Amino acid sequence: MSRSSNRTSAPAELGYRMPPEWAPHRATWLAFPHHRTDFPGKLSAVAWTFAEMARVLTEGEAVALLVKDRAEEERALRMFEDNHVNMARLELVRADTNRSWTRDSMPLWVTRGRGKNRDKMAVNFRFDGWSRYRDHQKDDAAGKAVASRSVKLGHASAVRAPLLPDGTRAVLEGGSIDVDEFGTLLTTRECLLTSKRARFGRYGKEVCESILKDELGVKKILWLGTGIAGDDTSGHVDDFARFAPGGKVLISKETRKSDPNYEPLVAAHKELLKATNAAGKKLEVIPLPMPQAVVYRGDRLPASYANFYVGNSAVLVPVFNDPNDREALGVIAEAFPDRPTVGIYARDLVVGLGTLHCSSMQEPL
Repeated sequence: MSRSSNRTSAPAELGYRMPPEWAPHRATWLAFPHHRTDFPGKLSAVAWTFAEMARVLTEGEAVALLVKDRAEEERALRMFEDNHVNMARLELVRADTNRSWTRDSMPLWVTRGRGKNRDKMAVNFRFDGWSRYRDHQKDDAAGKAVASRSVKLGHASAVRAPLLPDGTRAVLEGGSIDVDEFGTLLTTRECLLTSKRARFGRYGKEVCESILKDELGVKKILWLGTGIAGDDTSGHVDDFARFAPGGKVLISKETRKSDPNYEPLVAAHKELLKATNAAGKKLEVIPLPMPQAVVYRGDRLPASYANFYVGNSAVLVPVFNDPNDREALGVIAEAFPDRPTVGIYARDLVVGLGTLHCSSMQEPL
């Protein structure tokens, strides 16, 4: 197979598929935060949040950190050392970024085979700033650079750039989807099909599903409706519904009927109760509480426990100094009994309209 983009056979045809987040990682990709307007008044605190994420993650895997220049690299090294990160597992990669949401700008890796025959491909969708922000070119370039680097270092055999029927690169963010171990993909109609910023709105459901199945090796797609209040991505699913091992799915539950999230989350819950996964089994639907509304400078923020991240040695869960933190940690711990559940304070991070899952991207083994 060519080490460059392959136009003849889709990854699914070659036996590749996207593994679930809880499958073993080679590394987690982070980008050191430097976009001041994303975190007004909070940037210094957010940098320490990244240091804490890296401390927990490097207990079980490498952390590959994007830094824009030498000064940022030196600052990150000082902070991470002070926070007792396992520096032997830290990889520093020079690549400037617009923002630090690697979930949406990094490649989606797909794998095939086992052991010595295991192979990996970097599927590099286009990132266009959530079809909303003009300053996204550095993020898109960083995704391309990381994909190429993975081939250069022998971590992947090829880079794939998915194309639309008109020959342009397809847009897709990692936060807009979630996958399980059976080949099921979870997403929203709002993000990919129906909103004015829908990534596949011009092309329709058939084209969208074909690209998702061909490029990521999934077999069945479950469609939910809309995202949560405060989300600027037009409905990313990772803010409210997430798979867990064994046919489980965690769905955020809002109990306050006056809250704008109440009706959309009730609708999503009902849809999941009727759904089956790619193995033909009904899902085990597990309610996950929502924190009380988080508001900063008059703006509702997309605070949610569903934006957790599954690392090799721990599940990192955003917490908000909220009475529901304890219940949420317990629900997620029961869903992932094979590794500890660690709360990471995210009330500062969510000022940027995302938390832990948005800030991280797994690279599987």
